[in-house]
Amino acid sequence: MILSVLSAAGDTGDQQPTLKDAQEQAGQAASWVEENWSGWLALGLRVLLIIVIAAVLRVVIRRAITKLIERMNRTAQAVDGTAFGGLLVNVERRRQRSQAIGSVLRSVASFVILGTAALMILSAFKINLAPLLASAGVAGVAIGFGARNLVTDFLSGCFMILEDQYGVGDTIDAGVASGEVIEVGLRVTKLRGAEGEIWYVRNGEVKRIGNLSQGWATAGVDVTVRADEDLDKVRAALSEVGEAMSKAEPWNEMLWGPVEILGLDSMLLDSMVVRVSAKTMPGKSLTVERELRWRIKRAFDEAGIRIVGGTPVALDEPAADPTAGMAAPSAYASTTSPQSLAASPLQK
Repeated sequence: MILSVLSAAGDTGDQQPTLKDAQEQAGQAASWVEENWSGWLALGLRVLLIIVIAAVLRVVIRRAITKLIERMNRTAQAVDGTAFGGLLVNVERRRQRSQAIGSVLRSVASFVILGTAALMILSAFKINLAPLLASAGVAGVAIGFGARNLVTDFLSGCFMILEDQYGVGDTIDAGVASGEVIEVGLRVTKLRGAEGEIWYVRNGEVKRIGNLSQGWATAGVDVTVRADEDLDKVRAALSEVGEAMSKAEPWNEMLWGPVEILGLDSMLLDSMVVRVSAKTMPGKSLTVERELRWRIKRAFDEAGIRIVGGTPVALDEPAADPTAGMAAPSAYASTTSPQSLAASPLQK
């Protein structure tokens, strides 16, 4: 209509438009608007309805995903409160995993809803979507083929997070690198090696994963004593060590089970080996083993249990050789006569 008005004005040339011509043009414009306003209104309402529905649906779905993640966290805390759940479930790991899953689900939901709404709006404006979708499909195939490694890394990262194969703080062996996980991404996992270096491992390159931090670890100590020691006495001393360590802090948190005496691991002519084992918090097995050895050594010294390789100390019999008392005065002071003490140069 506007073009017709302009063409009519051009046809008049330099002639001044009359009042009648202006009235006719205004009437034509009004009739054109009257004929099309209903279509404009319907189109506007349709677009507005699509936008409102998409926004409401996006908010509802995102809130539903958030509530689902919160329920997962509450379930993890309830399971962790039980005696058995404390061995297998870590609330912090579950929280990180649920947050990562929630972020991915919310992003996917937003992309699907907003993309569908955009296509519906374009369709409402009578735009042919077939060429657009075909071009997008061809471009997607080309991008996917060129960035197949990126797609592989992304999909592998999604499955690693969903399956909870490892989390931040875990010590893993990923084949191409090993160390402590400091960041888990959808494309790259960061590891800190034993010497402090940081490894960037693409998720698509990981073919196998050995997680050293899931479940529990085992602390094992081999106690070697002389073959003529009383086994009941050895067992009693080890039992006292295990009970005392299970009640002391912070070892009661690191020990996830009682200290077990497995029995004789091996027996030779001059020695025998008693095996002691305990389930510990992941990554704390070496610390528990060191403390066990320390406590066992002190308990054996108090009980008079001799360890292979040590020099026996005579506590009840007098020294046969006076020079032996000089070599170890503390061990033989009680068995030395007053006459020998008076003759000793130390008394002068």
